[in-house]
Amino acid sequence: MTDIEVPSKNFNMTWNAERVALLRSYANAGLSCAQIAAEIGVTRNAVIGKLNRLGLSRGRGGAGPRAATVRRHQARPQVLTQRLALKAVFASELIADHVVSAEPCSLLNLAPRKCRWPISVVDAPDLTFCNNIAAEGWSYCAGHARMAYRLSPQRAHAIASRR
Repeated sequence: MTDIEVPSKNFNMTWNAERVALLRSYANAGLSCAQIAAEIGVTRNAVIGKLNRLGLSRGRGGAGPRAATVRRHQARPQVLTQRLALKAVFASELIADHVVSAEPCSLLNLAPRKCRWPISVVDAPDLTFCNNIAAEGWSYCAGHARMAYRLSPQRAHAIASRR
């Protein structure tokens, strides 16, 4: 066998019975994984892995008793907030296939509360943006927001049939 040096500083440090006993006592005493690692002379990740394999994982709550689990499967709201806002802002406007941008501008000239819809023009050297006044609370003007947040045809048909 050839003499090859292994660059790991923990090469000779294995989990023997003495270390496992120390790990158990430190874990039961409530020490953090970093503190246990410093006491035993291994990495924090080694301590976490060994605790998991031994079934001693405490989770993130510490050494104290675990709190009662909270049900996370609560009923989802019937209508999403974004859809309500879209209905309120754009209810009266028709969906346009083409929105006229009065003064398109470059990214550097784009001001706050202006439409950020990118416009590509054939043979133009730079990309321009719509620059119309953005709808309240949105990044796009009303016309482009209607194009961006449009419902799928099946969903739109289902909503229209309920009316």
